[in-house]
Amino acid sequence: MDTQTGSQIYSIHAREILDSRATPTVEATVILESGYRGTVSVPSGASVGKYEAVELRDKDENRYHKMGVLKAVENVNTVIATKLHGFDALKQSEIDKTLIELDNTNNKSNLGANAILSVSLSVCEAASKFLRTPLYRYINQLLTPVLPITIKRIPTPLFNMINGGKHGAGNLNFQEFLVIPRSNATFSQSLVLAVETYMAIKQILEYRNAIHSLGDEGGYAPNLFTNEDALEIINEAVRSNKQQIGVDVFLGIDVAASHFKTEKGYLIKDRPIAYSTKEFIEYLKNIHQKYQLLLLEDPIDEDDWAGWQEITKELGKEILIAGDDLIASNYKRLEQAIRDNACSAVILKPNQIGTLSELLSTVLLAKQHDIKCIVAHRSGETNDTFVADLAVGVQSEYVKFGAPARGERVAKYNRLSEIEEELHLV
Repeated sequence: MDTQTGSQIYSIHAREILDSRATPTVEATVILESGYRGTVSVPSGASVGKYEAVELRDKDENRYHKMGVLKAVENVNTVIATKLHGFDALKQSEIDKTLIELDNTNNKSNLGANAILSVSLSVCEAASKFLRTPLYRYINQLLTPVLPITIKRIPTPLFNMINGGKHGAGNLNFQEFLVIPRSNATFSQSLVLAVETYMAIKQILEYRNAIHSLGDEGGYAPNLFTNEDALEIINEAVRSNKQQIGVDVFLGIDVAASHFKTEKGYLIKDRPIAYSTKEFIEYLKNIHQKYQLLLLEDPIDEDDWAGWQEITKELGKEILIAGDDLIASNYKRLEQAIRDNACSAVILKPNQIGTLSELLSTVLLAKQHDIKCIVAHRSGETNDTFVADLAVGVQSEYVKFGAPARGERVAKYNRLSEIEEELHLV
């Protein structure tokens, strides 16, 4: 896109705000010469893979328990703002390349992925407003030179109904128990189905006198005896709404296996001794046969490539084996996963990699190798909806934005509803 009068960056300003877990994060505003502006805030994960780009924290013991982001904010307001002044906001890849060079580390640890991403995404939003085009269409246009992708659907949502692991209260080992509406349902139909299932789960938990408080992502965090109990409760809820598992609704699990892997193996509350990798794959195969899963995310430790190859070989033709911690939205790690046949889907989170251009490169690689794309939020979220437009713009097969509850999750689902209406897909 050629430079147009008024599309140059006039100013960039960041501030410290709070995310949904009361943890500080970065919000940036980019203002163009024409007065158009973009404001985007950056989320933060609880379950953070070791291969993710580094978010910069102040580590000041006297403030926010060392979690402040004033240094990242300062990096935006001084180093980045000075460097990018006058740059053309329509040249996203050039801006992102400049940000990467300015940081000059392989994991964004100098300026902070939170600082860099806040600017990268705000530039994109400002550019879309300057062109008076919806954000999702502008993101789609960024891909078009490499791979023309037609916007024709809203991605199928994966709803997190029961929270465990680092998103729960130490109640369950597995991190997310997901309800996935059939892919030929409209988004609005999927949302109704999810909310009705969510309500039914609450009723079942109340009937059982189980705890029904909410976890980080809006799903329930009940006190259950085993991980399988969570699947049973969802099963019961689906049936109570006269829906059928494997027809109307499918189940998925974000196992987040790296977080309960010990030296002895995979230790979960379903049995007293740890599973070896081979045994754990057998256990997951049995779960799949019993509950007709559609997706397993991070079923194996992020460093066990052989284990990933094995489970993809065993189950990859029947269900999606999705890499999150394994890939960390990183192009090179996805390249390796493709070479090794280690997964069949990839979780995509902008803050794992740090710039929009890098994320779009990973999306393109996935699409070129028939790896399904799942654009996802983080457990520490804001009310920002950029990620919803991103998912539509790249036409990811799925989105994962948490339960249909809590403002920071609902904001994204409501944005998808708005886009669905705009595209006349209802």
